[in-house]
Amino acid sequence: MMTNNQHQTSPKNLSQNLSQEFIAFSIQKQVLKFGEFKTKAGRLSPYFFNAGLFNDGESLLKLGEFYYESIQKSGIQFDMLYGPAYKGITLAAAIAIAFAKNGHNLPYTYNRKEAKDHGEGGVIVGSPLKGRVLIIDDVISAGTSVRESVDLITQHGATPCGVAIALDRQEKGLSNLSAVQEVQKQHHLPVCAIANLTDLLQFIEHKNDMAQHLLNVQAYRQQYGVT
Repeated sequence: MMTNNQHQTSPKNLSQNLSQEFIAFSIQKQVLKFGEFKTKAGRLSPYFFNAGLFNDGESLLKLGEFYYESIQKSGIQFDMLYGPAYKGITLAAAIAIAFAKNGHNLPYTYNRKEAKDHGEGGVIVGSPLKGRVLIIDDVISAGTSVRESVDLITQHGATPCGVAIALDRQEKGLSNLSAVQEVQKQHHLPVCAIANLTDLLQFIEHKNDMAQHLLNVQAYRQQYGVT
């Protein structure tokens, strides 16, 4: 089990512009796009984030480093990583590699969508779930994935201790709270994000060619955003 000191990094080693660099990287890779997109909630969003488009080795390597710095900065204490299928599988692996590169060899695991009835069987692949488990995902939409992850982790006798995501949309979920705030309230778990909607607005405010996107995102936040 890793000690608290192993998960602390001097602030000077962390990028002062982590969120801005991540947004630029996401736009460059066309993971973050602007236009008109329908969300799961049926809202027409002026932007869309799809972490599945980090789809080559170089992108995943860099993505893992972004997560690593964000997690370190959060101060969340944990012993292993858990990535819910499907996107969480690749994310957890990339983050585990990033931690290993920085001197922390972390175990990680993920689930199958359907239980395997032969071979080793079960729904868990990778390291056994034990100790404090950090859940990895790309975004939190309705909180369903987190709820299922919490249930699975506790059923295996381990302790969910936090959630790490790439982007916090900072918009209302099922209530006046955001999906992230609802997770924090319902499960009493800290959530860290590499970037959020506030960071996105700050980024496009300084881009003359994104003036129309800025107006659209500001209007969307006015209608659906939370503080």
